[in-house]
Amino acid sequence: MLPRKRQADANSLEAAIDRFGDTVLRLAMSRLRNKADAEDVFQNVFLALHRSAPDFASAEHQKAWLLRTTCNACNDLARHRSRRMAAPLEGIDVADAAAPDESTEAFDAALAALTEAQRTAVHLYYYEGYSAAEIGRITDENPTTVRSHLMRARKAMRLSLERSDTAPHSPSSALTRKAADL
Repeated sequence: MLPRKRQADANSLEAAIDRFGDTVLRLAMSRLRNKADAEDVFQNVFLALHRSAPDFASAEHQKAWLLRTTCNACNDLARHRSRRMAAPLEGIDVADAAAPDESTEAFDAALAALTEAQRTAVHLYYYEGYSAAEIGRITDENPTTVRSHLMRARKAMRLSLERSDTAPHSPSSALTRKAADL
């Protein structure tokens, strides 16, 4: 049996993973666009939480700390990515993979074409519900810069989706309208 302090730490770590794990993983996926790397960042972020065991004033403070740590871990991984050697995957049968529909493909391509800063701002603003000022604190940027990232991301996505829109009633046209609402 674990001592009380260690048991409480384990319980609080589990609670943090349950509460914010999806958020951390989504942000890492948004920034890195690679599931394996995002899962590595997820592990590193919660390992850092366990090791440092900071005291948080509130759940929002803990969430902000986790998101900031996620951004830092993504930056570290991107910095070291060029040093890693990637081997091609041979023998993988991609025909078995379910083909995404045209609208999802177009939206994902438009999102992937954004800069890392724009993808981060879009994710935190639209998926996590943070304001520009809060995103600025998380990413160490001026709120005006965050708003600029959002404006440019909306414009770039709108243009990308309009280019991929081939028929007036295709699924892509619905995405073009969705991007216009961003």
